[in-house]
Amino acid sequence: MIVPVTRENEQAWAALCIALWPGDNFDDWLVERAEGDLPHEYLYYKNNEPVAFISLALRHDYVEGTSTSPVGYLEAIYVKPEHQRHGIARELVEFAKNWAREQGCTEFASDCEWFNEDSRQFHTKVGFAEANRIVCFVMEI
Repeated sequence: MIVPVTRENEQAWAALCIALWPGDNFDDWLVERAEGDLPHEYLYYKNNEPVAFISLALRHDYVEGTSTSPVGYLEAIYVKPEHQRHGIARELVEFAKNWAREQGCTEFASDCEWFNEDSRQFHTKVGFAEANRIVCFVMEI
């Protein structure tokens, strides 16, 4: 069952965020949500236990490889390791595509770090096509 993150279940959502990004601060996720910065967060429940989450966005700026605006965007997805490879992530992506269509989008996009082979394989497996590869540069001035 996929449900929106609410005040009642946001602690479970934040715990899953920390599982995905272990260096982050639990309370920072709750503060960011309270400030309205993460309005499209969803939990996946299996046997009344939150085992996965997906973070979605509508991007109105340019999204690499797209030609429309807004674009539905997969910001993050996480499934607890013991629940992986059971179709949960695929179900969450299908949910996300439907959500994006309901928002008026005709394209759905995502990204991952170039070295994250697991994420690249996942994206390909659920139907994404690679749009481009870039290397970004920065310098302090």
